[in-house]
Amino acid sequence: MADLIKVGMADLKLCIPPAGITTLGLGSCVGVALRDTVNKVGGLAHVMLPDSTAIRNNSNIAKFADTGVAELVRIMEQAGAKRSRMVAKIAGGAKMFNFNSDSAMMQVGDRNVEGVKKKLRELGIRLLAEDTGLNFGRTVEFFPETGDFVIKAVGKPVKTI
Repeated sequence: MADLIKVGMADLKLCIPPAGITTLGLGSCVGVALRDTVNKVGGLAHVMLPDSTAIRNNSNIAKFADTGVAELVRIMEQAGAKRSRMVAKIAGGAKMFNFNSDSAMMQVGDRNVEGVKKKLRELGIRLLAEDTGLNFGRTVEFFPETGDFVIKAVGKPVKTI
């Protein structure tokens, strides 16, 4: 069994096989797993909010979809990955509270998913698979060597995308 690198909330880390990488407690947050399909360098970001420009105190770049995804790409490139060979898988973006509201604050999961997808498009990184939305939290494990993105949720079968 490979070592599992732990990524905290509003955090991101690089992962070199044979290690895997994990993050816990993706509610409205989105886990963004990237991998270079040739050299297998990978990484995982735990994104909390969609847009750093909408927040005054935005110094933690890993916290936001726009800056966190870009930073993960940058550190992967420093480790020898090529953006043209990167692919992505994402999970999370749940609606964790059952309020009938159109308030943007209540739609943060949807906005996080959209923010991540927008940044991936801007960077030219293809999204291969996602397990997003609904109303439950997720824990993920990512294995860049194989590309397996394992999603675990209480009361749900384990899913690999």
